[in-house]
Amino acid sequence: MSKTYTVKQGDHLFGIAEENGFHSYSIIWDHPQNAQLKQTRQNPNILFPGDQVFIPDLELREESRSTNQRHKFQVSTEQLQLRLVLEDVYEKPIAGASCNLIVDGDSHKLTSDGSGLIELPIQPDAKKAVLIVDSDETPFENVEIPIKIGHLDPVDKLSGQKARLNNLGYFAGDVGGPADDAFESAVEEFQCDQNLTVDGKCGPATQAKLKQLHGC
Repeated sequence: MSKTYTVKQGDHLFGIAEENGFHSYSIIWDHPQNAQLKQTRQNPNILFPGDQVFIPDLELREESRSTNQRHKFQVSTEQLQLRLVLEDVYEKPIAGASCNLIVDGDSHKLTSDGSGLIELPIQPDAKKAVLIVDSDETPFENVEIPIKIGHLDPVDKLSGQKARLNNLGYFAGDVGGPADDAFESAVEEFQCDQNLTVDGKCGPATQAKLKQLHGC
C-alpha cells in the first residue's frame, strides 16, 4: 500500500527504497507525487528531517515463459557509492595515499587517486564509517575519522552549511549548534579564500560555492 514517509536524520533515498522493497530509488524519486521534493532537494541522497517522501505501491511484473525449462532473470540495480576526497593543509589533493575505510565494521584497503579521491560501493543500509589515512601529508595521519553516512543536510540549511565548512577545514563549530561567532568567522574565511563578498552571511552565492567545492 502506498504511503507517505517522513525523513529522519541520516536517511537517504537509496536506503528508503531498500527498506520498502524497491530495487531502484528512481522509482520513488521520479514519481509525480515527489516532483516538488525532487525540485527542492535536487539530490536524492541529501534530504532533510521532516521532508515528506511518497512511497508508491510495489508493482508486480509478470513474464511468460515455457514450462519444463530453466529460465534466468536479471534485475538491474543501482549502486550506492561512498566518495571522499583527501586534501592537505594547502587544499591540494593527496594522491596515492594508503587508506583504511571501515564501513559498518568491514575494513577496506584503498588508495587515493590523482585527485585525492577514494570511493567504495556500499550497501543501502550502511550507517557509519571510519577513515584512517596513512600519509604524513595530512595532520590526521593514522587518526580515526568518523563518517556519518546520509547525515549531510541541504546547503540551504544551517546544519548543511556548517557540515560543509567543517569538511573543508573551516571549523564552523557543532553542526547542530546555532549560528555563532565561530560560524560567522568560518564563513568570512571561506568567502575571503573564494573571492566572495566578505559579510559572514552564508547567502545564495556562498552556498553555491560551498556546494561546488564540497562536491554536493
